[in-house]
Amino acid sequence: MSIIRRIEAFELKLRLREPFRIAMGVSEYSHNIVVRIVDKEGNVGWGEGSPSLRVNRETVESNLSAIESVAPKLLGVDVFGIERVREILSRVEGNPSTKTAVETAVFDLIGKNTGRPVFKLLGGYRDYVITDITLGIKSPEDMARDAVRAVKRGFRILKVKLGTSPDEDIERVRLIREAVGDDIIIRVDANQGWKFDDAIRVLNKIADYNVELCEQPLPAGELEALAELRRLSPIPIMVDESVHGMLEALKVIEREAADYINIKLMKTGGIIEAMHLAYLAESVGIKCMIGCMGESLLGITMGVHFAQALKNIEFVDLDADLLLAESLVEKGGASIEKGGIRRAPSMPGLGIEALAENKLRLRLRKE
Repeated sequence: MSIIRRIEAFELKLRLREPFRIAMGVSEYSHNIVVRIVDKEGNVGWGEGSPSLRVNRETVESNLSAIESVAPKLLGVDVFGIERVREILSRVEGNPSTKTAVETAVFDLIGKNTGRPVFKLLGGYRDYVITDITLGIKSPEDMARDAVRAVKRGFRILKVKLGTSPDEDIERVRLIREAVGDDIIIRVDANQGWKFDDAIRVLNKIADYNVELCEQPLPAGELEALAELRRLSPIPIMVDESVHGMLEALKVIEREAADYINIKLMKTGGIIEAMHLAYLAESVGIKCMIGCMGESLLGITMGVHFAQALKNIEFVDLDADLLLAESLVEKGGASIEKGGIRRAPSMPGLGIEALAENKLRLRLRKE
């Protein structure tokens, strides 16, 4: 048994290396919550939530309020009773990042109490994954230069943000392909930024540049249009913002609106829910990506454990920590190697050995 004795929630704000622009806006900071759960033996589990007002309609403050509401009910619960934990978290309306942060800390504790890394607890399918690196929206020329720099750093897969101007988007992909050559994988993400006719035009044009897939070309709720676009597109379609959990996934599957699904732990509202989503997709032959929001290495490490655990994770986009100018994790966490290889630690739990706790602002303690 591992009985929860104390729950703490912290606010975390980390600077990005440079402003990061996508079709939905610009970010200069990663503003997250961090959860620490301590059991009666003194073992500590850590978890992170990265809220998004645009995607999940949640904020750091709403996350903290959610934790405050459920923390008293979690005290005294055995972390090995993960279904009991999920039942308590289900009483929270929205705030999926909160649920993921708590479940991550719980799995960290389970791993530490059993001597197993989290990816082994969840499935243990592979020993490493290969992530892409994301290029934020800039001028076509600047994005081509960023692409060259990324390739020189060893990355072999580029995720290119689009969605602001169809003509410029075509030029972005053209210049990037010319700059990096034919051996680099390019995938694009419009973040809901196109209208239907623009999407058709852009996809037909950039297909000439060997694009692997296009993520969320249309607004999240336009599933009928997405289904039609998928039928007409020369490039496979992946949904992201259209799918948070099982209900949305079922709608996408019913309408045959996507070739792939991007699972983000910060959208699903928990690790177990994300696993259910991956298994559902696998049952109908849809491969999945594991993506990220604005996590530090703490949250990204949970993502790498998840990706290594499950067979149906075909694509990996776990690079948010690489866009930060500062790090929360001082020792441990998922490694990054040449070629975009990421490995979860083989030590018990998440494998986070030390955090820069001076970067954490305590907002809540319940015991």
